[in-house]
Amino acid sequence: MSETVGAPVSRRHRLEYRAVLATSAFVNALPRGVAVRVGRWLGLAFYALDGPHRRLTLANLAAAFPRQPRREIRRIGREVFEHFGTLLVELLRFSRLTPEQMVAACEFEGAERAERARRQGRGVLFVTGHFGFWEMQALAHGAAFHPVTVVARPLDNPLLHDLLERVRSTTGNHVIYRRGGLRRILRALQANEGVAVLIDQHIQPADAVVVDFFDRPVATTSAVATLARRTGVPVVPVFALPLGDGRFRMVYEPPVDPPRDDSPEALREFTQRCTDVLEMYVRRHPSLWLWMHRRWRDEVAPAPSRGMFPRGRADEGGVEDEDEA
Repeated sequence: MSETVGAPVSRRHRLEYRAVLATSAFVNALPRGVAVRVGRWLGLAFYALDGPHRRLTLANLAAAFPRQPRREIRRIGREVFEHFGTLLVELLRFSRLTPEQMVAACEFEGAERAERARRQGRGVLFVTGHFGFWEMQALAHGAAFHPVTVVARPLDNPLLHDLLERVRSTTGNHVIYRRGGLRRILRALQANEGVAVLIDQHIQPADAVVVDFFDRPVATTSAVATLARRTGVPVVPVFALPLGDGRFRMVYEPPVDPPRDDSPEALREFTQRCTDVLEMYVRRHPSLWLWMHRRWRDEVAPAPSRGMFPRGRADEGGVEDEDEA
């Protein structure tokens, strides 16, 4: 059920909602090539007008790629905004396709790994980040194989929240929201379903494990490591790359070996390996990742007194919201 049921709807919320509906109607009426150019122009407009996120993006890129000259950092920064403008347009168009058309628009690389993992009967945890065309990957997987449960953060605008939930459910997928969602995640895994989790947003220290991402510490969700250890669920990294002409490559990487035990170091080492796979893709395709998010914070040390899984009560915990981007 939507977490925004009963939430107040402001005039701004209605204006934002109408703007998205108008944009959707507009881009779906255009030839795809023209629509994609509109998305790029929209992204470049935000690059020019949104100074705080532009500066944050460039600062993050400069820290991650210290050997790159400033002109190259600026070029990648512009491409980041272009990509997210394109992502909006492609998602609005992709969600209008039939399931058969979605599958036809995709190449699936390594999907047999996900199917082998599912045959173990424990469900599958799919891990990825705000990279490439992750929303389309969930839709395409539901259309081509089995519906998945997507773990997400509720949007602040209740109208857009409900719209996005409808889009995410187009191919039979379900959405679980982080706060209080652990029981539903466990039920989905016990039913041998796939659960998709984003692992690249800042998590409140009480629920975090600290790993390195681009050689800097980041507070990352501990849920994937703990679930992998306590339930034996396979963990498969997934990534969605553009092929051009409205087609996508959906990549399923080899499963990440589970933590060796319940120790904090084993859980941290497992989370680091998952993060390393994500970093590999971001390094290869830096313009496809969400650099305007405050991924790196001054305070990332986890608090030892409280966590998502109290010891011995893995079925009673709660999942906290990550901080805002």
